[in-house]
Amino acid sequence: MSLIKKELTEKSGFVMEFSVSKEVYDKAEMAAYKKQVKDISIPGFRKGKAPKHIIETYYGKGVFFEDAINACIPEAFEEAVKEAGLDVVGSPKFDLVSNDGDIILKAEGFVKPEVSIEGYRGIEVEKKLEEVTDEAVEAEVTRARERNARSVEVTDRAAEMNDIANIDYEGSVDGVPFDGGKGENHDLKLGSGAFIPGFEEQIVGKNIGEKFDVNVTFPEEYHAKELAGKAAVFKTKLNSLKFEELPEADDEFAKDVSEFDTIAEYKADIKAKMEKRNADAADREVENALAEALMEKLVAEIPEPMFEAETENFVRDYDTRLRQSGLDLKTYFKYTGLTLEALREQMRPQAERQVKVRLALEKIAALENLTVTEEETAAEYKKISEVYNVPEEEIKKMIAVEDINADILVGAAMKLVKESAIVK
Repeated sequence: MSLIKKELTEKSGFVMEFSVSKEVYDKAEMAAYKKQVKDISIPGFRKGKAPKHIIETYYGKGVFFEDAINACIPEAFEEAVKEAGLDVVGSPKFDLVSNDGDIILKAEGFVKPEVSIEGYRGIEVEKKLEEVTDEAVEAEVTRARERNARSVEVTDRAAEMNDIANIDYEGSVDGVPFDGGKGENHDLKLGSGAFIPGFEEQIVGKNIGEKFDVNVTFPEEYHAKELAGKAAVFKTKLNSLKFEELPEADDEFAKDVSEFDTIAEYKADIKAKMEKRNADAADREVENALAEALMEKLVAEIPEPMFEAETENFVRDYDTRLRQSGLDLKTYFKYTGLTLEALREQMRPQAERQVKVRLALEKIAALENLTVTEEETAAEYKKISEVYNVPEEEIKKMIAVEDINADILVGAAMKLVKESAIVK
């Protein structure tokens, strides 16, 4: 038996003593010797050939102790934890109690806290469902028309707002050109606000080939401090003009940009998708409100290692997403000026929320005697396999069935809370 004694302490702490048999330890010590001997030199022996007892005589009896006991701890501790029925969180601290015969070790750490929660049925929440108006649908159609617009050259008139003007320009302050103030063959949509306030309006009315001065004043809050608030003159030439011609919103347009034959069907589909998007957003807000309510109702002394571990999970997930986009944390920190500690600080509130909500839902699942069927487990494995395009057998090797079922129970508990809520 590995477990000797256990004691639960305040704030979800525990102290436990467990043993490593002499037989198990001796095997681990021999393994440590075989691993290290190739790097050990003893006078009178070729390097890597000194017997174990000679090395112990030369360096001390405990020369292999640390490596050997570290190799023994994981299995012995896991066995003791199972015997003690503890749900350990974080990494415990280990100390040697005795090595006279069997090795006796002491572990100190934290367990998942005992929690209580009441009033999780019938929580009142507001559901704000944004209506999809005809104007919103028309705006979406207009955006589709803009994406499919064609450029038309202007040859017979002066520049107008919304034209795309191709210009050369060079700016100066008090007659002295400044860095970044020069451009050639630059396309500028008039009215876009891309240039300094007042610049684009002064191009309106000018003709192709015309040269003119544009007089502007840089804003006081301009990013280049040496130019902020200064009056500037831009020597400008209008090279060419074009405008974007939008296709008519008719049946032909609907056929070109969608699988529908009529503009009416196309608009109906847009409206349905917008309504679905709004409904999903409203449902997410309801779930967020319910989660906030559950956190307020949760009573638990949550140990710090749970928050730290979840924060690290968030950081690792963020790093994974960065790598998928061709970056990594080191590059991200270089460009943003953030540090790992600063990122952890940003992630900490989300991590705390995640821990608290999950503890609440796990307790609700237990109180409601929720269970998981084999079909639900199989369906979840299949879903993960399809999402990540990894064979199910590989997923099963990576994620234990206990963890899959725990997630299913948490989802079922949230569904129960949501279905029993009073939604206004």
